[in-house]
Amino acid sequence: MGAPTSVTPNPALYRWDPAAARETAAAVARALALRGGEVAVLGLGVSGRAAARLLRHIGFAVYASEQQAGDVLQTQAAALRALGITVELGMHDLARIARATFVVVSPGMPPEAPPIAAARAAGVPVVSEVEVALRLMPALRTIMVTGTNGKTTTTALIGVLLRALGHNAVDAGNIGVPVCELVMRTPQPTWAAIELSSFQLHDTPGVRPDVGVLTTLSADHLDRYPSVEAYYADKARLFANDDQASRWVVSADSEEIAAMTRDLAGAVSRFSVQSNAVEAWFDHASQQLMLSGEPLMSRAEVPLLGDHSIANVLAAVQAVSIASAAHQTAEARARMAEAIRGFHALPHRLETVAVRDGVSYVNDSKATNVDSALVALQGMTQPTVLLLGGRHKGEPYTALAEPLRRCGRAVLCYGEAGELAASQLASVLAGAVPVEWMRDASFEHVVARATALAQPGDAVLLSPACSSFDMFANYVERGERFARLARGDT
Repeated sequence: MGAPTSVTPNPALYRWDPAAARETAAAVARALALRGGEVAVLGLGVSGRAAARLLRHIGFAVYASEQQAGDVLQTQAAALRALGITVELGMHDLARIARATFVVVSPGMPPEAPPIAAARAAGVPVVSEVEVALRLMPALRTIMVTGTNGKTTTTALIGVLLRALGHNAVDAGNIGVPVCELVMRTPQPTWAAIELSSFQLHDTPGVRPDVGVLTTLSADHLDRYPSVEAYYADKARLFANDDQASRWVVSADSEEIAAMTRDLAGAVSRFSVQSNAVEAWFDHASQQLMLSGEPLMSRAEVPLLGDHSIANVLAAVQAVSIASAAHQTAEARARMAEAIRGFHALPHRLETVAVRDGVSYVNDSKATNVDSALVALQGMTQPTVLLLGGRHKGEPYTALAEPLRRCGRAVLCYGEAGELAASQLASVLAGAVPVEWMRDASFEHVVARATALAQPGDAVLLSPACSSFDMFANYVERGERFARLARGDT
């Protein structure tokens, strides 16, 4: 739960070993077929609890452990114990973990963490809850999405499009619904749009989507990974089981993605907001979204801000289109276009939460890295007071300077990263935009200061470029707090 465990990253643990991955996937498949012994579930976040419930439901003994302890966890632990699950809070029993049939690990726990090291030393397979669930739903059709930014919106769009086409389809994975939860639904869905983080991909060796999507690729999570290359290597695990039957949808607007996908055996379709030499693109001259050489809809009909949103739409429609020949008819295209017209921005993603005294308050709390904050600033069309800060993730903030020179009214830097962010931006902006370090300020004080600085017609943008774990449990809590303060709720 919460922030990832703090450990020193070990580069060796991020190197892809195909043979070891195949053996891990096969060992877990065998164990799920036999359903004997005890499984250890590490971490009692949403995914850990779902995995524990499912594994107990299908007949395993389950030992679940969580390093933290608190009132909420005590309540959750009691509910699991009532199902016959052994739960330990405040510690992990390393010896017991080393005796497990296999281990299901929370995405927040890095591979260097002692419980995972204990399992690895004992030769115990370690997988994500996604791996477990997919092994138990072999008939499920999947479109899996990863990327540094855009993956949640793209996943949600894919789910909307599949449902518009008449499928019993759900959105799951990193978007918020554990894949293990789907196994216990009656009836089970026939399709799933599954968002996968790099953390989840690290421990999902059997990943094999009907269609896989890579939205964007840029530096992120450098507080967890030993290098950008190690982070990219985990993203590349989406393609681990690529073969000639595979189908992939990737951005054509990234050199890093081009390099990562150049040698894939499967069919690769590309989308772009810059080029028309691809399968799905945005035609700037006609302001049309194009799919397979024909207009799908006009830009004005898409109720989302920014070119990055158009890229997400293109990725989603291309993925759904190639998932089935039945999705490529004129009627299917019309249904998808209509579904997009009714789609709204997801919470905490460039979401206007209030307009007061002529000032718009925009909640982009999900912007937990510099690249996503950069995308938000590039889409701003009015003078903007930027709220930036939280827990530093290893990236420089200087990349934000160019759009700030164009639209910045002021930058307020707060939280653990505040001093560093303010120093870097003040240096490169050289007075062009005021930069304030809100030293020791509460979040309420930060928002109040932004309100005081903003003028009618301005925007106050929460796009923190950092994780939330210094002041909040997660980005959702941060965004909800911002929304309440923006509205003036008490």
